[in-house]
Amino acid sequence: MTGMLASYVADQWWIPADDTDAAVVRDASTGEVVTRVSTRGIDLAGALEHARTVGQRSLGELTFHQRAVLLKQFAMALTERKEELYELSKRAGSTVRDSLSDVDGGIGVLFTYSSKGRRELPNSRVYVDGSPEPLSKDGSFLGQHVYTRLPGVALQINAFNFPMWGALEKFAPAFLAGVPTVVKPATPSAYIAEAWVRILVESGLLPDGSLQLVSGALPGVFELLRLGDLVAFTGSASTAERLRAQTPEGVRFTTETDSINASVLGPDATPGTPEFDAYVGQLMVELTTKAGQKCTAIRRAIVPSGTAQALVDAIGEKIARRIVIGDPHADGVTMGPLVSTQQRDEVLARVAELEDAGGRILLGSTTAPDVVHPDGSTGPAPEGAFMAPLLVGFDDARVGAVHDVEAFGPVASVLTYDTLEEAADLVGRGGGSLVTSVATHDTDVAVELLSRIGAYNGRVLFLSRENARTSTGHGAPVPHLVHGGPGRAGGGEELGGIRAVLHHMQRTAIQGSPDMLTAITGVWHQGAASVDEGTHPFRKSLAELRIGDQVRSADREVSLDDIETFARFTGDTFYAHMDEDAASANPFFPGRVAHGYLLVSWAAGLFVDPAPGPVLANYGLENLRFVTPVSPGDRIRVTLTAKQITPRETDEYGEVRWDAVIHNQRDEIVAQYDVLTLVAKDAAAPAPSGSLASAVPA
Repeated sequence: MTGMLASYVADQWWIPADDTDAAVVRDASTGEVVTRVSTRGIDLAGALEHARTVGQRSLGELTFHQRAVLLKQFAMALTERKEELYELSKRAGSTVRDSLSDVDGGIGVLFTYSSKGRRELPNSRVYVDGSPEPLSKDGSFLGQHVYTRLPGVALQINAFNFPMWGALEKFAPAFLAGVPTVVKPATPSAYIAEAWVRILVESGLLPDGSLQLVSGALPGVFELLRLGDLVAFTGSASTAERLRAQTPEGVRFTTETDSINASVLGPDATPGTPEFDAYVGQLMVELTTKAGQKCTAIRRAIVPSGTAQALVDAIGEKIARRIVIGDPHADGVTMGPLVSTQQRDEVLARVAELEDAGGRILLGSTTAPDVVHPDGSTGPAPEGAFMAPLLVGFDDARVGAVHDVEAFGPVASVLTYDTLEEAADLVGRGGGSLVTSVATHDTDVAVELLSRIGAYNGRVLFLSRENARTSTGHGAPVPHLVHGGPGRAGGGEELGGIRAVLHHMQRTAIQGSPDMLTAITGVWHQGAASVDEGTHPFRKSLAELRIGDQVRSADREVSLDDIETFARFTGDTFYAHMDEDAASANPFFPGRVAHGYLLVSWAAGLFVDPAPGPVLANYGLENLRFVTPVSPGDRIRVTLTAKQITPRETDEYGEVRWDAVIHNQRDEIVAQYDVLTLVAKDAAAPAPSGSLASAVPA
């Protein structure tokens, strides 16, 4: 790979004709040239326009579920060739353990968003946010919040440390939202980004224009952005501020930047406790994984006074037993080099700043270590970017530099505290972090610290003996939870499950009639047109069923004997059902009343069509509310309406959500809820009928 690194723009591979200004990328262990990077002559305006037109059109033709299925297929394609990615990552200093967080972590993000997209999003193109808001007394005017995808391009500018996970954790939610992505990797590890993009291109799965790669600089790109585009940046706080200032008005700019993350050892976590051991193990992992080049790594170890030396000794012993520094191609190596000699020199310069501010090295040395080479020998590696793990101590834990200077490598500072208030103050002095972890078995310590440090962190991990083995760890963001943080950490939010998808969409409050909102959202609203054509909706497959199909039941009288029988049969002899005097004394009841679950059970009997047919199963109720008590002698009836139809892309059935309303003889609402059923497709599933999801042009 000593030639020019390709970009992938407008669905074609591109290499510059003029490479006079190309940056040279070297192997982190040996200094050998890996590739050269340049974008001289690249058509960035054309790439963005391709995304906004071709990419928007191809993604717009797909529903959330169809995009989610593709994400799973992307993950499977990468899994089949991940050993290639492991080997390539070694040249950037990644051990196999490092690749588990980058390569496997990135693939895991794709799998997770595929699963969450199919489980938590409708099989449509519009996402309904919350319940409708009635805006008129007669129900003819409603409001509803909805999300629709942004019409532009997601430009992601990534850091060097996670060329795969860092890109895929942005790409997956953008793709699921239906927004095309342009990836700009950091130069020192851009060849790894090129490799995974090439695998996806070769798979033939990518919709046209949905993913582009720019291997190198982005000259003038911010002048090309416009309303509907968004920028997702990962890197230093100073670079983030410079780019934010260039971002045109109306273009969304989210950032995840370096932060001086902390880990607090609780006062109860003394040496010999499981929490102390878990803290030591976690700190060792954060110092050595990716050679400490992680935005979530522990930079400040905040420990009780009198515990610092025990911590340093324990970390030193564990590093001596577990850590072997060397070329990742060599057997047994557990810690590789930093990504480049330039990055190593940058880290050493930051260590010097910490020393100038009063820090003293407690563990390790700034002298280049002897390392293991691929042939098994041990010795110097003058062309490599190797560095030993360092712990730096401070007599005054409040020194400004320790809370402001980040050595982005295998370096952490050890700070001591006497009270939880002091510990929390030290956490806050970092100015906002991606994550703080707390090792404690004392719930009172956890409660107090969270109340004091929650506002300074995007994530807080409480590590104890119960979860020490199962915890994903201080430095491991997961797709299900928000990754980001306030203040210095950038103020952005990535991941967080479906939240990240919604970052690529616009929430809009729409107002109109029930019929209009039903047509727009693909979800039936009370007051919209309904159809009771004589054929029971349970006799209809998904190919035949339509939103608004309805059945109205006959009445059924509720007697006192029914109530008592249900009470004896179920064991629910709550006084409101069995004691007239006690029930009458309750302000909510006129006397003895029917069980709510009796009414729901009877409602099922009133609307069910019992013969085998397209309805395969009832798998739950949601949003159940009991509104009006039912007394002996009252009569109830139920109205069941097809509310939402969600075909499953990979199954021969789909989900139907039914609006169920129970009324009494006075037309008062007794109860209302959603019934969920699984219904056979009977044919290829159509898009939800009559909704914006199937009607809008791409």
